[in-house]
Amino acid sequence: MSGTRTTPTTPATTAPSVDALVEEVLAGVHGPPPAETVATSVFWIHHGTRLAGGDTTYLNQYVLVRLGGSFGGCAFEAGDIDPAICREASGTPLDVLLREAPRPLRIAALDAYLSEVRPHRAAEDAEPVVLPAGTPEVRARARDAAIAGLLDIAPGAQVGLIGVVNPLVAAIRERGGTPLPCDFNLKATQWGDPVTTDMHEVLDRAEAVVATGMTLGNGSFDTLLERCRTRGVPLVVYAQSGSAVARAFLGSGVTALSAEPFPFSQFSAEETILYRYRTADGT
Repeated sequence: MSGTRTTPTTPATTAPSVDALVEEVLAGVHGPPPAETVATSVFWIHHGTRLAGGDTTYLNQYVLVRLGGSFGGCAFEAGDIDPAICREASGTPLDVLLREAPRPLRIAALDAYLSEVRPHRAAEDAEPVVLPAGTPEVRARARDAAIAGLLDIAPGAQVGLIGVVNPLVAAIRERGGTPLPCDFNLKATQWGDPVTTDMHEVLDRAEAVVATGMTLGNGSFDTLLERCRTRGVPLVVYAQSGSAVARAFLGSGVTALSAEPFPFSQFSAEETILYRYRTADGT
């Protein structure tokens, strides 16, 4: 892996929240007016995964937006949106989706827009990390080691993990951290660690936080961002959902980011690339 570069080609947003970022985009602050662009296709993926040696089946739903040469994506909980939205939203001007679509689709549209105006592959401050070809277990361990590698923590530091995947729990321990897992859909990790559903309990105790981009889709990202800002706690985001959206908050609450644009690593057995970002001073 090469050294991480930290000089962005465009400034981070000054918006205090995701909704304020949407308003900036609608006003043309980040690029061409969204009314001039069209979501070529909107599609939906529903898949399950159970890694070898584990007893957890991860069930994920994603809505995705194709805009020019880029994709935007957002995970969502079952029942949040209906597959019929793919037919209804495909071919819609992007500004309409940003104003009127259900939240997961709004995040996917925002992600597609920000990815198109500044692709991860062309970002000067992005560190490309190649995930090796291989089994789901090999690729998941490599991905989660890359995410945990963004943590700069003292031995024994308590690390809030908002959105639990077992290889990432292991990777945090390998970095010397003590995971504080939080997830709406799991009761315990593979090793029996209890998983709380109370994000605030975790944020009150954590010395650093690692959070999934799915927090963008369920509306908890703004709270997470504000609590980490207020407490001065480093926030690392690992994002398939809204990777370019989370990137906009680098240096404005987000300390570091592992961005994985579509197609995501679990959909391939070949080498794929994720992009790591870090603020210059780690704060």
